[in-house]
Amino acid sequence: MVSAKIRRSAAWGGVVATMTGAWVLGGAGTANAAGFYTANVQVNVRTGPSTSYRIIQVLPARSVVNIVCQTEGERVTGTYGTSAIWDKLSNNGFVSDTNVNTGSDGYIPGSPRCSGSAS
Repeated sequence: MVSAKIRRSAAWGGVVATMTGAWVLGGAGTANAAGFYTANVQVNVRTGPSTSYRIIQVLPARSVVNIVCQTEGERVTGTYGTSAIWDKLSNNGFVSDTNVNTGSDGYIPGSPRCSGSAS
């Protein structure tokens, strides 16, 4: 069992561009709602909340992601423990919450849950 790890929220200002050039994001993170957070390791962005979904992008470590909602999916282990929570991003892709520094070991307090089809 992987021990729980407290995550701190990202507090980024300005504009951040990933090395892939696919996103340009900016803003400040908050620990109380969906918004901008940091993926501290390289992460695969997928079409749905499971490792069986197709990878649509690979983000380098320290990328800022814009989480619009969260949903339950495949249980996976990552940098921040083991969880079935997946974060839906502003580009409609999904990343495992275990690789994003959201400040929470569960759902982000106040963040919306995704509705409808995952893909």
